[in-house]
Amino acid sequence: MLAVMEGREEMRAADADRQATAERLRVALEEGRLNLHEYDERLGRAYGAKTYGELDEVLADLPGPAPAERSAVAPVQRGPEPAQVPEEAPVAVPAPNSTRWLIQAWLPWLRVAGILTAIWLLSCLGARELVFYWPAYPLVPWGAVLLMRTAGGLATGEPRREAERRERRRARREARRRVGEGEDR
Repeated sequence: MLAVMEGREEMRAADADRQATAERLRVALEEGRLNLHEYDERLGRAYGAKTYGELDEVLADLPGPAPAERSAVAPVQRGPEPAQVPEEAPVAVPAPNSTRWLIQAWLPWLRVAGILTAIWLLSCLGARELVFYWPAYPLVPWGAVLLMRTAGGLATGEPRREAERRERRRARREARRRVGEGEDR
């Protein structure tokens, strides 16, 4: 049995093994065990690994998968807060509306496109001829990057996470407002 385990390090890893390692690295990144640079470097090594031994090296200093309740971030020890906000039940986040997230991502590009197109139109009127649409030079690369960001964000659920962050901020503001109103009385 020990000989089988010793030979495991030399055995060729499958794509599924590399993907499982990548998933463990992603979880470690989300838990704060790795920074983005370490994650990127280790992910490259994981997908380039040929043997189980190489995959094991990528994960060597990380703990095994932990249950969700153990993976939660530990609270920071602090002194007493000046005004304690009462604990409330978690706020239910409505189904995310991707439209708001998309508008926030694309609105700067649309504004710049409008301004550059207006300048281009004015220059065409001034020249009394239709000239090359030069705003394409900055708009096309920027639009391509935004398109990739949009596709990646929608695929990974970024609109939902953004809606949850927005709702948490709103709930904190509301709780602070209520605590402030209680102190004024």
